[in-house]
Amino acid sequence: MPNFPPDFLWGVSTASYQIEGAVRDDGRGVSIWDTFSHTPGRVRDGDTGDVACDHYHRWPQDVDLLAELGVGAYRFSIAWPRVQPTGTGPAVAKGLDFYDRLVDALLGRGIAPVPTLFHWDLPQALEDAGGWLSRDTAHHFADYTAAVADRLGDRVRRWITLNEPVVHMAEGYALGTHAPGRELMLDALPVAHHQLLAHGLAVRALRERGAAEVMITNNCTPVWPAGDGEDDLVAAAVYDGFHNRLFLDPVLRGEYPPFAAGLVDAGVVRDGDMDVIATLMDALGINYYNPTRVKAAPDGAPLPFETVEIDGVPRTAFGWPVVPDGLRELLVGLHEHYAGVLPPIYITENGCSTVDVSGDDGRVHDAARVDYLDAHLRSLHEAIVAGVDVRGYFVWSLLDNFEWAEGYSQRFGLVRVDYDTQRRTPKDSFAWLRAALAEQR
Repeated sequence: MPNFPPDFLWGVSTASYQIEGAVRDDGRGVSIWDTFSHTPGRVRDGDTGDVACDHYHRWPQDVDLLAELGVGAYRFSIAWPRVQPTGTGPAVAKGLDFYDRLVDALLGRGIAPVPTLFHWDLPQALEDAGGWLSRDTAHHFADYTAAVADRLGDRVRRWITLNEPVVHMAEGYALGTHAPGRELMLDALPVAHHQLLAHGLAVRALRERGAAEVMITNNCTPVWPAGDGEDDLVAAAVYDGFHNRLFLDPVLRGEYPPFAAGLVDAGVVRDGDMDVIATLMDALGINYYNPTRVKAAPDGAPLPFETVEIDGVPRTAFGWPVVPDGLRELLVGLHEHYAGVLPPIYITENGCSTVDVSGDDGRVHDAARVDYLDAHLRSLHEAIVAGVDVRGYFVWSLLDNFEWAEGYSQRFGLVRVDYDTQRRTPKDSFAWLRAALAEQR
C-alpha cells in the first residue's frame, strides 16, 4: 500500500440496525426496519435485525477488535428510536447511556468516535405520520440531533448527519425494496428535499453546540453511458443528476439541478430552505462501491434510464462490479466539477462482500477482499496525488452484519460473525489491514 499523509484518518464503519440487535431493550422504539423486516417477503430468508451481531451487549469485545486493528476512528450510527422511541419528545436516558459508554471506551483506546445521526432506521411513529415525505420530520431530526449532541458533544469532535440520502429515497420510497417499502417512483422526490433540510438544520444544531467538524455522507458513483448515441448520453446525464447532483448541488452550491425545479413549483421548497441546506460543512463524506453504466429506457418506462451491467470486470459476492479506478475517477471528477466549493473529503464507506472460506487452521480466508481493498487504496492515493483533498478512509465494515433486504446472505466484514454463537473471528483481511496500518505509522 502506498504511503498516505501522516495525519490521514483510518477507520472502519458500521450501522446501528445492522449490528446492534437488542431491539426491545431499554425503551427502544420500533423503527421502519423492524416493521419492514418482519413483513413476510421483504427480506431474504425472513431475516431481521432483532439480534444481528448483538453489538448492544457485546460492544466491549468489538472495541477491543478496533484497538487490535489499529484504526484511529470508528464510524457508527446512533439509532434514533433508542434516543426518542417515537421520534419526538424527551430523550430516553438508557438509550443515550449506551452511546455514552461506547464513546468513552473508544476515546480510552485512542479511537476517535464518528457518529452518524441517521442511517435509515427512522422511528416507525414518524413514518406513520408521513416519514420523509413530511416536512415535520426534518424539524424532528433537528430536535433529536440536539438531544444527542447535548449528551455526547463534549467528547465527539466529528459528526455525520445523514447516510446516503439518495439510497434511502430511491430504495425506501421510490422502488420499495428497502424500508419503509413505498413505491412512489418520481413522486418520492420530496424525500430528497426533506432529508437535505434535516441535514442543514442538524448542521446548525451541532454548530450551536460547538461541533468541530460536521459532514453529510453521500453515496456517489461515476456514471458511464452504455453507448455513444445521444439517447444514452442524455440518460447517463439524467442518472448522474438523480444519483449525484441532486444531493451534492444543494449542499455545495445552494441550488438544485435544473431537472429538480419541480420541487420548487410544487411548493416543497420554501423560502430560506436552500440557505439552511447549504449551511457550511467542514467536510464531505463519500461512499464508493462501483461505477454505474446507463442506457436510455424505452418509451413509456417509468424512468428515463436503465442500468446495465459493466462487462469484463470481476464481481463481488453481491454481483457488484469491481472497478477500483472508479474511485479515482469519481474523486477527480468531483474536484473539477465543484472547484472552489468542494470541502475536504472522507471516504466513509468502501468495501465488498465476498464468499469467505474457513480453513482447517481456524482462519477465515478472504483474499478477494484483500485484493479489493489494496486496489481501491491505490486508486485513492492516485486521486490524492492528483490534488484531491482526501483526509480519511473508512472500510465497510468491521463486522459481518444484517445487509438490509439481503438479510445475512452477504458478508462485508473484516471480522466474521457466527450468527448462532456470536463468535467473532478476524479474517485474513483484518490481519492484512492491521499490518498495512502499522506500516503507515
